[in-house]
Amino acid sequence: MLGIPIELIYLLALLSTIVIAFILFKRPIYEAMLIGYLVMIIVLKRYDKFMEYLIKPSTNTLFYAIVAFLSLAFIFEQTDVVKDIINFILSLVGRFRGGAGYVSLLTSTFMAALSGTGPGNVAATGVFTIPAMIHTNFPRALAATVEMSASSLGPMIPPSGTILLAFGILDTMFPEKYTLAQFWMAVWGVGIWFILQRIITLYILCLKYKVSPVPKDEIPKVSEAFKEGWKALLVPVIIFLPLYLDFKFGSTFFQERLGEEGASAFSSSVILFTPGVAAIYSLIISKDKIQKQLNIKDIFNMFKKAIVQITPVAATVYFAYSISYLFGDAEIGATLGEYVQSFNMSKLQLVIFFPVFTTFLGMILPGSSQIAIFGTGILGALVAVGANPLLVAAMLPAITGALEGMTPPLALAMYAAMGIAESDIGETSKLAVIWVLSHLVVAILILAEFLPVLFI
Repeated sequence: MLGIPIELIYLLALLSTIVIAFILFKRPIYEAMLIGYLVMIIVLKRYDKFMEYLIKPSTNTLFYAIVAFLSLAFIFEQTDVVKDIINFILSLVGRFRGGAGYVSLLTSTFMAALSGTGPGNVAATGVFTIPAMIHTNFPRALAATVEMSASSLGPMIPPSGTILLAFGILDTMFPEKYTLAQFWMAVWGVGIWFILQRIITLYILCLKYKVSPVPKDEIPKVSEAFKEGWKALLVPVIIFLPLYLDFKFGSTFFQERLGEEGASAFSSSVILFTPGVAAIYSLIISKDKIQKQLNIKDIFNMFKKAIVQITPVAATVYFAYSISYLFGDAEIGATLGEYVQSFNMSKLQLVIFFPVFTTFLGMILPGSSQIAIFGTGILGALVAVGANPLLVAAMLPAITGALEGMTPPLALAMYAAMGIAESDIGETSKLAVIWVLSHLVVAILILAEFLPVLFI
């Protein structure tokens, strides 16, 4: 059909199916995702793989981590833990317009860089930052997308593992020409622009939605907030400290004592057991305030209420993973990559095309997979038209992993944030598109070398 590869038609068919089911027939997004998966099984004739792809997400550690942190967020709602943390944040930033949003940008970006995952980081840090923003007059959809955009920076900022994958592409094509230290600094130079972009976008959105500072009489004193909530302030430590220790010592301390496989298993377990420990601790310190004995019956009844809140988000994420596995195994990404390379585009055309292309791919492929499949092609094509190899390689995580969780309809980071914020999917999706478009503009300007990058 006019030289258009069938794989591109598959991608458009998937997106059309989800949009029609969700918007035209007004089905819940998780149903639309399941319908999309069923349609793709039929179109690709992978009937023999139907159950395999449907079951495979149940083996994904990150899926369980997202569910665990969504459950933790519900527990926080039932206790005063988040209230105490919010009061402390208010005491620090309440006098500034959108202050809690800037806290989210900085803390979530830092933590996401350690974990290297956008959706997982939304689940881990969003349980604190999103309620804090909502309490300081942020609309729920805005609070969700601020956290989403901050966490999505993680895969493109050192020491994320995605960075090393991009360096591997660069080193393969230009052996020993660039050191890891050079590349690391170049990625930080790129990252500064995207952090600045998010700060400016947040400022504009705060003005648009009239997010005002908290009234002075509602801002607690720092000393009083700390005295009242110091026990609750240990919850972030309980969550973040194991992640940091795994990042800091995972490749040395734990590997020497547990072996490579043991260290890998420990790393996967960290993000799973921390929400459980945090949940138990939160229930214990809030036992008197919620006036429950916290026996099996009480806890069971508490989670019965959580089913309606957690299940739709969990199902959406689950079926999104199924679709990703299906498309990955069908090698749709690799075929589309070859198709793109067949065009003879100018430098400006390429620096516009590739970020837009990888944005769409992010709906079905993780950022690491995109780099592995398309990294060499993107780098080679741009270098061939005069682009700086170091700059292009440093930008690979920014146009792949940083966008994969933000672009509707398959935006895992957005759904995780939306589940915590309990925001409307329509308004949240509209705001997500604003964050994606602003990210794209900056990516294009950097690749076109209209914005100077430090350390390059």
